[in-house]
Amino acid sequence: MKRIIYFLATGLLTITMQPLYAETLSVAVAANFTAPMKAIAARFEQDTGHKLQLAFGSSGKFFAQIQNGAPFQVFLSADSNKPEKLEAKGMTQAGSRFTYAVGSLVLWSADPALVDARAAVLSTGHFKHLALANPKLAPYGAAAQETMQQLGVWNKLQTRFVQGENIAQTYQFVASGNAELGFVALSQVMQDGKISRGSAWQVPSAMHRPIRQDAVILSKGQGNAAATALMAYLKSPVAEKIITSYGYGLQK
Repeated sequence: MKRIIYFLATGLLTITMQPLYAETLSVAVAANFTAPMKAIAARFEQDTGHKLQLAFGSSGKFFAQIQNGAPFQVFLSADSNKPEKLEAKGMTQAGSRFTYAVGSLVLWSADPALVDARAAVLSTGHFKHLALANPKLAPYGAAAQETMQQLGVWNKLQTRFVQGENIAQTYQFVASGNAELGFVALSQVMQDGKISRGSAWQVPSAMHRPIRQDAVILSKGQGNAAATALMAYLKSPVAEKIITSYGYGLQK
């Protein structure tokens, strides 16, 4: 009888943890955060009952689309500037913006012997093409530029650059072999806490400005229970464990 009561009680607890009315949420997500967000979304939907419609792509394009009325309700940007600008224009829910992850930059090659622990290849020049995201549009591209300027190779290597529209396209340039190496997000090449293949140099954080990635509830998401729940979930131990497992830092 006690066992029956226990199972009834725990079952009731599980039911009460679910929202009375599950909602669907449209979320624009920076391309570099694709893998961790897919993992977080699966857990979020399981734990809350809400549903997420995820769109992955360039933060710059999302920024323009949002200003032109795109129906996104939450924006997970690759930087902090775009959510800040939307906030300043009154296009977000007041007080909802926060840093959900701090990005890490790596110089990566699919060739396991090309990149060493000191990134000497940038000085020796034993390659034809170097991929990076457009520094004017993408925060990881800006960080790559700052890193190469610190190393004193920015001007020397510009004729070898292959620029991606965003960090996802930049990764494809290197993964496909169209560029022998490139600056990508650590999350794109990390699996189970280590570089999954090829060779890489993790750029020291002191070599570029912090890549603060901010999330914000947009005006179209105000009053949506799923939006509020997702923002809280991104700060939960479950989500933070997934985020750090892909090489991201957390805002201190």
